[in-house]
Amino acid sequence: MATVPVQHDVESCSRSDAALTRAFTVLGKRWSGVVLGVLRPGPAGFRELSRAIDGVSDSVLSDRLSELTKAGVIARTVDEGPPVTVSYELTASGQALIPALDQIARWAQEHLPPGDPC
Repeated sequence: MATVPVQHDVESCSRSDAALTRAFTVLGKRWSGVVLGVLRPGPAGFRELSRAIDGVSDSVLSDRLSELTKAGVIARTVDEGPPVTVSYELTASGQALIPALDQIARWAQEHLPPGDPC
């Protein structure tokens, strides 16, 4: 049986590649997806996140939280207290990522060799 060559619409591919590039600029950094997954159940403070994500340094966690906030996938809320507390939670945009992250996790379980994730 002869195979029919696949023709790609260059403009469509370019838009798709650009969208993936934008997405992985945010999500492709180490710990970003894990931070989003840990925030799935609801808001959490910095210390809670730090304890829940084994292996992440405070400076890297702080960077990821800032980047994800700037990207609009998490929100940072400051409660003036006393004491002053800061919490982070998924925005609607962040919630929309959860099914995709679940799919990526399933793919990793099925297709990547087990190993130390850190």
